[in-house]
Amino acid sequence: MKQSRLRFYRLIPALLVMAAIYWLSDQPGSEMNSVFLPWFQELFPAMEGFNWGHYAAYFVLALTFDYFGGKSSDKWLNKVIIVLLCTLYGVTDEYHQLFVEGRTTDYQDLLHDAIGAAAAVLLVSVPAIRQWWRRVAN
Repeated sequence: MKQSRLRFYRLIPALLVMAAIYWLSDQPGSEMNSVFLPWFQELFPAMEGFNWGHYAAYFVLALTFDYFGGKSSDKWLNKVIIVLLCTLYGVTDEYHQLFVEGRTTDYQDLLHDAIGAAAAVLLVSVPAIRQWWRRVAN
């Protein structure tokens, strides 16, 4: 019983990141461009759009799935599954944007989502980083 409860708690960060992604993608296009983009560009002056936001959001989502999987995430099949889950969530996010005023589906965004997730999985595959990550995550 305790193990399943602990497993559920390890899923919470992924659910929170997914909720944040959903909330951001639910903002109307006009609000994204007039409120969020200037704020984003103030933090990162070299960024002209939200592409880096896609990379970062799905990078973090992949890390939370890796955290959820624990040591089993070290297997390459599970790494592929993490990237596929993140990409699938990206597909649902792009579909959701069809129903948000001023937003459209952009397949480039989906590519950025997948690249961000793959980058996270590859980064935590580097032995020294993986060892540090497992210590921090446990």
